[in-house]
Amino acid sequence: MAKYRKMLVAIDLSEETEQVLETAVSLRQDHGAELLVVHVVERVGTAYGGDVVMDMAKYQDQLNTAAKERLAAYADQYNVEASQVIVTVGHPQIEIDSLAKEHDIDLVVIGSHGRRGFQRLMLGSTANSILHGATYDVLAVRVKEGL
Repeated sequence: MAKYRKMLVAIDLSEETEQVLETAVSLRQDHGAELLVVHVVERVGTAYGGDVVMDMAKYQDQLNTAAKERLAAYADQYNVEASQVIVTVGHPQIEIDSLAKEHDIDLVVIGSHGRRGFQRLMLGSTANSILHGATYDVLAVRVKEGL
């Protein structure tokens, strides 16, 4: 197995997040690697309610703040320095790939729900999107839902 120097773990803040973090932290210890913990908040567009256009900037700020607070708690729990925690806004695949390249990451760890067929088609798959075209290794952690 390759010796990883810099790892990025992308988490979605779902109930399965801890499974992905535990795997990444274990690998960090095994390899003596740096670990960057990333969450991408998807951009909230403008919502239309009848004839009224509602500004969603305040809602976006609330989502960003909540994500930062949750990531800070995970960082404390898993002994990750605050400087190694990033919350960004955008499309998960694009942001994760950009951060991986910017930080010279050699392994991206991401959760995979193992969805297949119609459900995968409808929901998309961040893990699958990242895997194709990646210039770094990708570890998709099969999460067990409901643990």
